Amino acid sequence: MIVQTYVAYTIVTIILTILVAQTLYRNGRVFLIDVFHGNEALADSVNRLLVVGFYLINLGYVSLMLKIENPVINVQQSIEALAGKLGLVMLVLGGMHFINLAVFNRMRANALDRDLHKKFLEQRAENLAPAGRPPYNNPPFDNRQFGQQ
Repeated sequence: MIVQTYVAYTIVTIILTILVAQTLYRNGRVFLIDVFHGNEALADSVNRLLVVGFYLINLGYVSLMLKIENPVINVQQSIEALAGKLGLVMLVLGGMHFINLAVFNRMRANALDRDLHKKFLEQRAENLAPAGRPPYNNPPFDNRQFGQQ
C-alpha cells in the first residue's frame, strides 16, 4: 500500500506543479512584456528563467515531502497520508504563486517609476528652455575641470 501512496503523491504533485507553472508562464508573460517595454524576446527569456526556478523549488520541496513517517497499512491511512502531503504541497505552490505575482508587480512598478521619472525630466527640460530654442541638455560631467583624472 505504501508504494501506491508514493506513486499517487508523485504523479499528483508533478501535475499540480506543471499546471501552476504553465499558468504563471502564460499570464506572467503579459506583465513582463510591459515591464520590458514591448521587448518580447527579453520578457520570454526572463519568464522561462522564473519558471525554471519555480520548478526547481517546488519539485525539490515535493521530493523532501515524499517521506511518510508512519507506515501505511490500509486505504484510509493511504488517503490520509496523501491528503496531508498534497495539502502542504498546494500551500507551497500557492505561496510560490503569490511570490511570483509580487515579483512581477514589483518589476512593473519599478518600470513605471522609471518611465514617470523620465517623463518628468523631459517636461522639466522643455519648461526650462527659452522660447524658440531647443531644450537645454546638460553636457556630460567632466572631472578634468576640477583637476581630477
